[in-house]
Amino acid sequence: MATLGSLTYAQLVTAVSDYTQNTFDTTDMNTMIQQAEQRIYNSVSLANLRKTSSTALTPSVQTFNAPTDLLSVYSFAVIDASGNYIYLLNKDPSFMQEAFPNPTATGTPQYYALNGPSTPVTRLQFILGPTPNAALVTDLSYFAMPESIVTATTTWLSENFSSVLLYGTLVEANTYMKGEQDMTVMYNQKYMEALALLKNLGDGKQQTDTYRHEVRVKPQ
Repeated sequence: MATLGSLTYAQLVTAVSDYTQNTFDTTDMNTMIQQAEQRIYNSVSLANLRKTSSTALTPSVQTFNAPTDLLSVYSFAVIDASGNYIYLLNKDPSFMQEAFPNPTATGTPQYYALNGPSTPVTRLQFILGPTPNAALVTDLSYFAMPESIVTATTTWLSENFSSVLLYGTLVEANTYMKGEQDMTVMYNQKYMEALALLKNLGDGKQQTDTYRHEVRVKPQ
């Protein structure tokens, strides 16, 4: 049986086969791994999953497309001609429609909402309020869906928190096999314990002394 530490894709496949005493078709195995990753990445907010994006806004255009890999927004600002960062507050699309019913009324954006999908249908769309009156530049910090270990061979998760990836995949594998309920319960318990440690890192240690989108700051 493979030892549990930093896992490559091949070692993860071997470990899952060893634990379940079953050999899976490659397509099925990859699906189970990716389902586990999806659950994990949508359950935690890690600095390691954070990316930045910059977009040049078009004056008098209220919307623009979000990055294709966006999971959630960490902070969102627009930068004016003087280099000042104006951090926008997150609102619901219904608030934007009520507060800014006329998209031709322009100004410096103070709020944003996520709406979608737009075109293509897999992408979300940002709505700004008020509509930009100048060619501002955005500074978006967001949590992204990283590349899967299925194609990357190793990932930050597999190298630093392989236990949550292993047990998450085992939960999927036992479900696929229609395995015994007590094994599903055990794997899920192990998964939740590993996930709690990962969430402690993301929600606690990595969030210390960071500015969020509620705070408005100017660079010195």
